[in-house]
Amino acid sequence: MTGIGFGTWAWGNQLLWGYQPERDDTHLEATLTAAVQGGLSLVDTADSYGTGRFNGRSEMLLGQFLTAMDPARRQHLTVASKLAPFPWRLGRQGFKRAFYASRERLGGHLDRVQLHWSTARYAPWQELPLLDGLGDLVEQGLVSELGLSNVGPKRLRFLHKHLSRRGIRLQSLQVQFSLLAPEPILRQKLAAVCLELGVELLAYSPLALGVLALPPGEQATNSTKLRSRLFRRLLPASKDLRSVMREISEKRGASMAQVALNWCRSHGAIPIPGLRRPAQAVDAASALLWTLSENEKLTLDELSHKMLARMPANPFQSA
Repeated sequence: MTGIGFGTWAWGNQLLWGYQPERDDTHLEATLTAAVQGGLSLVDTADSYGTGRFNGRSEMLLGQFLTAMDPARRQHLTVASKLAPFPWRLGRQGFKRAFYASRERLGGHLDRVQLHWSTARYAPWQELPLLDGLGDLVEQGLVSELGLSNVGPKRLRFLHKHLSRRGIRLQSLQVQFSLLAPEPILRQKLAAVCLELGVELLAYSPLALGVLALPPGEQATNSTKLRSRLFRRLLPASKDLRSVMREISEKRGASMAQVALNWCRSHGAIPIPGLRRPAQAVDAASALLWTLSENEKLTLDELSHKMLARMPANPFQSA
């Protein structure tokens, strides 16, 4: 059974998550501490996280908090960040400046660098030089591990083969993966390919931006306009699914969020839920203490496949 990590997309994001530094930063540091104490094994960020004037805020805060943390506690955590293939980042050296900037914001705490998305659908000529540049960083010992994000099974095989020719291990791939994620058949194929190739599958948005953590009849509070719009569409459509999740959670003495995380784990994925409060970190870590039965997994699989309303697909997800 896989472990559990966590994401920091919300750290600095006002548009979707309503970030306010004077309100949130103290909670975020306590959240990181609780996550590490609970045994969450990986923290994920990106150089593009943070909106407007808070661009880069996620990496900066994470770097500050990690630097202040006891090194003995920090050493069991893998720190991963994603670099965005913006149009102006070209060639084998296209990520070099961005990499050093991310590493500086992170206070030198960077174990895994990841290509944030594939450009195969709109600028295929851009992708391999950038990926080779990331491979150079690994070969030079500047970072230990290399990962991908938002890549489908066909592209995963291609990029894995390309890196293998250089003798570079592809450590991980992260994609949107949840009971409400788009294209459930493709999701299953991707999990099988990752298992075959020995690539860790990281599940981002495993709670569907919080939808899967809400019991039937309960409404989201203090949500931004964008999330509220999503809730209005997905909450009614997912009522039956969430009713079964609540039954499982009550039987297990666990939260619905834990059910959603353990469903990801049952498919061989490492869920990386976004965490903003210490209580969320404690709850996520508690999911490590139990697993779904095969019957529970199959029941949730069936309900997931029947869902007509789903999370929006990532526009940069490759085939």
